[in-house]
Amino acid sequence: MNLTLKYAAIWIALILTVSVTYAQNIEILEQKQPISIRGLSVVNDEVAWVSGSKGYVGLTINGGKTWQWQQVKGFENSDFRDIEAFSGQNAVIMSSGTPALIMTTTDGGKTWQVNYRNNDKAYFLDAMAFADDRHGYTMGDPIDGKFVLLETKDGGHTWNAMPNQPTALPNEAAFAASGTCIDADKSTLKIVTGGSVSRLLTWNNKAWIYQPLPLLHGKDSQGAFSLATDGITNVFVGGDYQDNHRADSVACYSSGAVLSSPDRRPGGFQSGVTWLGQAMFLSTGPSGSNISTDGGASWKLINDESFNVCKRAKHGKLVLLAGDKGKIALFKPYLPHN
Repeated sequence: MNLTLKYAAIWIALILTVSVTYAQNIEILEQKQPISIRGLSVVNDEVAWVSGSKGYVGLTINGGKTWQWQQVKGFENSDFRDIEAFSGQNAVIMSSGTPALIMTTTDGGKTWQVNYRNNDKAYFLDAMAFADDRHGYTMGDPIDGKFVLLETKDGGHTWNAMPNQPTALPNEAAFAASGTCIDADKSTLKIVTGGSVSRLLTWNNKAWIYQPLPLLHGKDSQGAFSLATDGITNVFVGGDYQDNHRADSVACYSSGAVLSSPDRRPGGFQSGVTWLGQAMFLSTGPSGSNISTDGGASWKLINDESFNVCKRAKHGKLVLLAGDKGKIALFKPYLPHN
C-alpha cells in the first residue's frame, strides 16, 4: 500500500470510528407503546416517569431498563403533555386540550386524584415547572391578553391563579412540545414563547421582565420551545415545527443580560434542551439530537433520530430522551471530538 492510500485508509477509519461513537451516544431502551411521549421527569439514576397521548403514563425504577405502563382509568383520551415527579411514588401529570387537567398520585400511579379541571375550551395548558417538591407552576396559552399561570404550594394538590399574570402580545403563545418552555427556581420563573414573537418572560418575585429572543417567529409554528440553565448561562432552542430541518435561528444563549447566537447551530428544529453539567447542554427534536460543550456557543449533531424531550436527573447523572411511537432512549456519556 502506498503512503497516500495508507493515509486515506487511516482517515476513513477515523471518520467511521467517530460516526459510530456519536451514534452510540443514544441507546433505545423502550419502543412498545403506540403513543407520543412529551412529558419526562427524571428523579434520580433509578427513577423516572414519562407521560403522553391516549392517557398513558410510564414509570421505571431501574434506570430505564424496564417500564411499568398504564392508561389512567377514565382519562384514556387525555394527552398528558407534561409530568413532574418527586419519587417512585409521587408525581403530577398535566393534560393539554379539553378538559385542562392536573392530577397527582402518591402510590406510584395505582390511583390518580384530579386536583385541577377546567372544561372551558379556551384553556390549553402547555407545561409545568417546580422550584422544589412543594412549590410549582403550570402555564397555559393566553386568555384575554394574559398567559394562564397557576401556582401550587403543596406539591400539586391545590392550584390557584397567580395574581400577576404575564402579558401576551397579539398572536403570542407557548408550546406544549416537551414540557420545558417554563423553568422555575426559588428566585425566578422563566417562560419562553413563540408565534408572532419569540420572547423570554422572567418573573423576579417583583415584576415581569420581557426580552425578545433571536429565534424564528412570525408564524404559529415558530418560536422558542424550550430553555435550560446552569444557574448562570441560559440556553434557548426552538425553530419551526412545520419545517424540521430549517436550521437558521433555532438556538441562542445568554450569560447575564447579553444574548448571543451560536457559531454552529443545531441541525434543525429543537423541541427540548437540558443541562448536563459544567458547560454541556443536550438538545433534541424531530431533526435529531445535538450537543454543546461550550454553554450553547456551538452545537454538533450526534444522532439524527427524532425525539421530543430530553432531561437529566434532578439528583444524579441519568439522562433520558423520549418521543413518538413510545420511544425512550438513554444518553450515554459524551466524549467530544474536534
